[in-house]
Amino acid sequence: MKYTCVLFFFFLFQTLHANEDKKQNIAKLAKELNLYGGQKATIQWERVFSSKRHLKRYKLDNLPVSERIELKNYLIKHAADSEQPIIPGL
Repeated sequence: MKYTCVLFFFFLFQTLHANEDKKQNIAKLAKELNLYGGQKATIQWERVFSSKRHLKRYKLDNLPVSERIELKNYLIKHAADSEQPIIPGL
């Protein structure tokens, strides 16, 4: 029983730590691409990620689909009209 609890907490910690690393990587990727959530409203980010032309313009067409989806979710979460906008300089 004792070892089971220790293993449970170890795996829980590893999972939480991996999620934080993933969030930091997506934020870093957005910064490298000069994309900030506060640049656009939610519907505008939806348009960017649904158009091949916009994907090319923002150099997102080369990203793997999984990263593109995570980046889209990150930017929408921090869009100008969201509850937690991220705007450079603030």
